[in-house]
Amino acid sequence: MTQENTRKVTEGSVKMTPSEAFVETLVANNVNTMFGIMGSAFMDAMDIFAPAGIRMIPVVHEQGAAHMADGYSRVSGNHGVVIGQNGPGISNCVTAIAAAYWAHSPVVIVTPETGTTTMGLGGFQECNQLPMFQEFTKYQGHVTHPARMAEYTNRCFDRAMSDMGPTQLNIPRDYFYGEITCEIPKPARLDRGPGGEASLNEAAELIANATFPVIISGGGVVMADGVEECKALAERLGAPVVNSYLHNDSFPASHSLWCGPLGYQGSKAAMKLIAKADLVIALGSRLGPFGTLPQHGMDYWPKNAKIVQIDADHKMLGLVKKISVGICGDAKAAAVALTSRLDGRALQCDENREQRLNEIHSEKAAWEKELDEWTHEKDAFSLDMIDQNAQEKPFSGGEYLHPRQVLRELEKAMPDDVMVSTDIGNINSIANSYLRFEKPRSFFAAMSFGNCGYAFPTIIGAKVATPHRPAISYAGDGAWGMSLMETMTCVRHNIPVTAVVFHNRQWGAEKKNQVDFYNRRFVAGELDNQSFAEIGRAMGAEGITVDRLEDVGPALKKAIDAQMNDNKTTIIEIMCTQELGDPFRRDALSKPVRHLDKYKDFV
Repeated sequence: MTQENTRKVTEGSVKMTPSEAFVETLVANNVNTMFGIMGSAFMDAMDIFAPAGIRMIPVVHEQGAAHMADGYSRVSGNHGVVIGQNGPGISNCVTAIAAAYWAHSPVVIVTPETGTTTMGLGGFQECNQLPMFQEFTKYQGHVTHPARMAEYTNRCFDRAMSDMGPTQLNIPRDYFYGEITCEIPKPARLDRGPGGEASLNEAAELIANATFPVIISGGGVVMADGVEECKALAERLGAPVVNSYLHNDSFPASHSLWCGPLGYQGSKAAMKLIAKADLVIALGSRLGPFGTLPQHGMDYWPKNAKIVQIDADHKMLGLVKKISVGICGDAKAAAVALTSRLDGRALQCDENREQRLNEIHSEKAAWEKELDEWTHEKDAFSLDMIDQNAQEKPFSGGEYLHPRQVLRELEKAMPDDVMVSTDIGNINSIANSYLRFEKPRSFFAAMSFGNCGYAFPTIIGAKVATPHRPAISYAGDGAWGMSLMETMTCVRHNIPVTAVVFHNRQWGAEKKNQVDFYNRRFVAGELDNQSFAEIGRAMGAEGITVDRLEDVGPALKKAIDAQMNDNKTTIIEIMCTQELGDPFRRDALSKPVRHLDKYKDFV
């Protein structure tokens, strides 16, 4: 999906400034957008961004800039780039770069650093910027001399693509100045193959002898643009296809073999079907531990199934789950290679194809019916909160809405070709049951880092990369408080998006843990909020408060119309009950034990 670069790049070895070498290397790598906040540390280079065809989008907070670079990268398939002032501007980006790392996004963070003549003296905005990103980058390039500016810059861009993750370009601020002679390097891109012949042949043999194969379509399928190839493999086998956790866009939801996502609040149909598998083909998935945990009361991972795992990073093979065959290869190319090995071959799974297709249809129909009827949470606490909310009607004729009903109505009103980002939290996580997509690069979540404040800036970056697509973010009121200020970025720079805010006046995911493990002793979980719709209007956006179920769909359609036709950002504030879904981290908690007498009542 990388767009062809049509801007002219300086050729040959010529005299230039290091700032020019830096900018010319950006152009060579097809960079036309950067996110950040201006700073003196890189102002000499920033001065020539515009004539080089690079748009610098100023944000409200640098964490938002790095999330925007992530969203831009994930939807475009090209680099996302973020830059900021040395010291605090750079340290503000750490959380977002960690999220990009777990999303395998080729984000390049440019980190201007304290000048070499004062380094180590404890000067203004000085800090050691390499260690803080060490855990969350695939490569760290530190410019050791102005003459090597283009070399290190290009290497960071190459490595972000080859290693599938963020890289850091650290530049002492005085190295932007002077005069050098250099040649702008040409980008190098790997041509990934399907994997080794022996492992592909072994995998094909296992597949041929399987009676109930199930395919997990993971993020690697999206990154490889391999959805069509995954479909071809699935159709050859008549195999159910489940999405890996938070990769709901890795297989089209309208396809008859699609069964929905695994993981927290995923599809019961997907879980019941994979539980029957005698062979699992994990295509482009690292099989992360959180994405295969028991859910809905089901420990669904098949204990005796053979596992064929395909991942472009050999270090992921067999890391989490015991596997039968590991293929280090591109998900798209591997799917093609496996399908070709199965063509014209008698397969065990052909004998019960019709039965398997009937099971897929039956399980999917049962799950859809359950979702239609699952209008609210059924545990005692949620029922209490529903009754309590029924007595509190702060709006004229309005009411607090059940989150599951809201999510179903939002699903029905989703426009074609939509992009959706979700934040971390209770209602957002339940949305995993309801978000369905027809094409890849449509769904963005914080992945394994699970940080709040992710969704809104990420969808802004995605919108910048693909302005022709409708863009929607989901956030709870807690997470929204960490990112709502970027509404001003949308208004200032004409980047129209739609933000759905679930206003339930609490930190829901953690509060559920206090219900289940701490006898409803609520500490620091309540949120007393002002109207987010009114705050949005004060920032120059449109604001809609929804307190009737029948208004959910129309509100979303109105906001999308304003986004696509009037270039307007809209904040949709949905007033929800305080009912809570399943605990988010049941695997990481246990009942409290108290030894000191003064605490023994707190069990």
